[in-house]
Amino acid sequence: MEYLSLAGKWEAKLKDGSTYPMQIPGTLDENQIGGKDLGANQWHPDADLGNAEKGFDPDAPIATRYTRKYTYEGEAGISRNVSYIPEEEKRVFLEVERARCLKLEIDGKEVPDYVEPSISTPHIFEVTDLLDGEHRITLRSDNSYPGLPHDAIVFSSAATDETQTNWNGLLGYVRLRTEREVFLSAVRVYPEKDRVHVQVIIDGSVPVKGILRIQSAALEKAAEQEVNVPAGIHTIWLRDLKLKADVKKWDEGEGNLYELTAELRDGDCKTVTFGVRDFGDDGKGHLALNGRRIFLRSEANCCEFPETGHPPMTVEEWDKILHLYQSYGVNCMRFHSHIPPEAAFIAADQMGMLMQPELSHWNPKNAFEAEGSYAYYQKELKQTILWLANHPSFVMMTFGNELWTGDLGRQRMDAMIELAHSLDLTRMYANGSNAYYGTIGCDAKSDFYTSQKYFTDDLRGTFAAMPGDQRIQGYINNRYPSAAVNYDESMKHLRETYAKPVFSFEVGQFEVLPDFDELEEFHGISDPANLRLIQEKAEKLGLMKQWKRYVEATGEISRIGYREEVEAAMRTEDMSGISLLGLQDFPGQGTALVGMINSHMESKPFDFAKPEHFASFFRAQLPLVALPKYTYEVGETLEAEVRIANYGKENLTGPVTYCLEGADVKQCGELSAVTCPAGGITAAGKIRIALDQIAQAVRLDLTVEQAGICNRYPIWVYPAVRPVCPAGVYETGVLDEKAVQVLQEGGKVYLSPDADKGHLPSSIQTQFTTDFWSVGTFAAQEGGMGQLIDVSHPIFKNFPTEFHTNWQWWPMASQRAIIFPHPVKAIVTEMDSYAYMRPMAQLAEFRCGGGKLIVSSMGLQNLQEYPEGRALLDAIYQYMTTEEFSPEEEITVKEIQELVK
Repeated sequence: MEYLSLAGKWEAKLKDGSTYPMQIPGTLDENQIGGKDLGANQWHPDADLGNAEKGFDPDAPIATRYTRKYTYEGEAGISRNVSYIPEEEKRVFLEVERARCLKLEIDGKEVPDYVEPSISTPHIFEVTDLLDGEHRITLRSDNSYPGLPHDAIVFSSAATDETQTNWNGLLGYVRLRTEREVFLSAVRVYPEKDRVHVQVIIDGSVPVKGILRIQSAALEKAAEQEVNVPAGIHTIWLRDLKLKADVKKWDEGEGNLYELTAELRDGDCKTVTFGVRDFGDDGKGHLALNGRRIFLRSEANCCEFPETGHPPMTVEEWDKILHLYQSYGVNCMRFHSHIPPEAAFIAADQMGMLMQPELSHWNPKNAFEAEGSYAYYQKELKQTILWLANHPSFVMMTFGNELWTGDLGRQRMDAMIELAHSLDLTRMYANGSNAYYGTIGCDAKSDFYTSQKYFTDDLRGTFAAMPGDQRIQGYINNRYPSAAVNYDESMKHLRETYAKPVFSFEVGQFEVLPDFDELEEFHGISDPANLRLIQEKAEKLGLMKQWKRYVEATGEISRIGYREEVEAAMRTEDMSGISLLGLQDFPGQGTALVGMINSHMESKPFDFAKPEHFASFFRAQLPLVALPKYTYEVGETLEAEVRIANYGKENLTGPVTYCLEGADVKQCGELSAVTCPAGGITAAGKIRIALDQIAQAVRLDLTVEQAGICNRYPIWVYPAVRPVCPAGVYETGVLDEKAVQVLQEGGKVYLSPDADKGHLPSSIQTQFTTDFWSVGTFAAQEGGMGQLIDVSHPIFKNFPTEFHTNWQWWPMASQRAIIFPHPVKAIVTEMDSYAYMRPMAQLAEFRCGGGKLIVSSMGLQNLQEYPEGRALLDAIYQYMTTEEFSPEEEITVKEIQELVK
């Protein structure tokens, strides 16, 4: 086998007849070929169309995603002259590693495909006897997908302009490959426990007779089989080849690989790399790797590469990307509705990263019902399974994202599961990720179930707000916080109909405000006009001085939300894992900046985004303390069960130690020694700590540890207080005549209306977490991004807090925020989505009408069942009696009366 690269200068001819020089490999975008991006091809078939179709000003910037500097959809003829004379008795193939729909012409004559083509696998054409001197080669690349399910592809991550772009061009290798008259076109190795099965594809233009020999350092001995076949393509199986007893298994974090060589006659040989591993159901409905139950810690990659507009094509690039994800605790990559290049799987093989690709398919209406769609996706499924057969990292696959269909489509999904099983039983397959949005339950034929719900039972803690209800759904924002929630009840219902592995889908989606420093990094095919629009608005509103503090606060809140999502799944004994969305910013769908990592695949330059912080809870082994709550009153006893989640490779043995400490408090203890077997959750005893020696409000940390594996929880303890409004302060729910009189006389007013729309007409409903994904996608939500707290303010002498909201703020954070007519310096600022950037606050102080005023939108008078609610109200009362109560901001009586009714 020999290769001749065809990389270099080609010529591109577009459908309007215009021609351009083009560097190959590369895309039209990278070669600055195409027209203006008018915002077409929106992310979802239910979404509104872009600027051009809506009749918007074509010169207006696209505010919902990055803008392509050049765009083109349709056929592009990419041509060059090639002077080539092959050796005699050699066969020649032209290969393109990645393209869209692709046709080959030589001197104007079309050449048929050698293998069935797909947009996700290499394109191969046999050109034997067609090249014998100088010829004109034209590769007709078409990203309008004639004859294919255009919308399903363009809405998927494989081709959406929301992320990688619907590029057109030729990527990876573009080359000629020469072979003998008889050659081994494929060698596929399928491990099964202590043996492997080897499939060899022989392609001969003449009859073939000889001995096929299989050798590998992983095998006990070489294997041979006599071959005597006519010309043509033939499949030969050598089954049950025994592995050596000491063969090293490919595993999570262990890229143990072997080579295997198949040789037919002298020189007709092919060497492949493979890994020995067993992946599947452990027989009890749990994912298992090499017989050991694992906990999937998955991340969804949506193919965000703003510099190129397409995925990287080299192993070195993918090695860097996957190691970055691994540093955050990820052990599995889900490729949302796309299949990455082979380089990604090679890198994953080498480092022990699990991989879950998906067909280039997002159709939430009638998946597979059209004949062309069904025919195409069968091809893409088959070619992907065959192409990636030797990659141990390739462990799971689904037929697309959030698919929905009718009876015919469901029958075809079943048939595709059967097709996949017939091709390769060493992987697991499912009809879709979050198929039917979980509303019809589990698919009996699928090998696993990954969804957000099982019918109405939740499998994650946060969901988008629904029309008519602005509050984000899910227990994290709608149930008083604890560290004890799990999905046992959901799994109990699910297990009535489905016994296979289950893991959650697209968990998290907590937005973070944008770091404008990333704007300096855009040098490629994308123009981040959407980010510049946000920056310009922030500058106009005078927010830039404290903007980075906003970014940090939203990032911290986001990470707290992610941690609760992760630990809730780990507390659920019958779940096999969790799949996040996402650790990387998503540049489209209304601009969904949900990541610890920016769109350039770099950790954001803030403390909240450090990999070690995320990996401290996103890991295989973790002590879990089932705290009934995070806030206590002096005199209570902290009691909580401890369980050890151990999905590592070794048992954990030894005592469980714990320590509650902070300020002048330190109370430590030890539970009895316990062995926690790998592959499950073990009860380790109960912690009991009396909270009776604490004199003032404190934030403490509870650390629990076994065998060097630790987890840490925040705890707040408050003195037992029953707040009483002090003499000299007038407390009211509305700025009535008496309040105005008190202010006019230079007095103090505490204005605390009930936290509802009627009393606060200029306000929004707030929630504990930041908003969900993006307001641009889920417009029902109000857009609040959590609280930024002035920790230097004297109020917090008696109410310990960080600059961002944490669990002790949950009751107050879940109320309302006032929208002021102008920016105000607040004690507690409600940060806003960058879609709105309204000046909002939950707690602020003013000079007003000659007196001093504190305004709260948290309705603290209605939160006195909570120790934190009592403590904060008491802290406000205490502050208002001191000389430190000296507001800088001024507001008029009329303004307040318009804000509070």
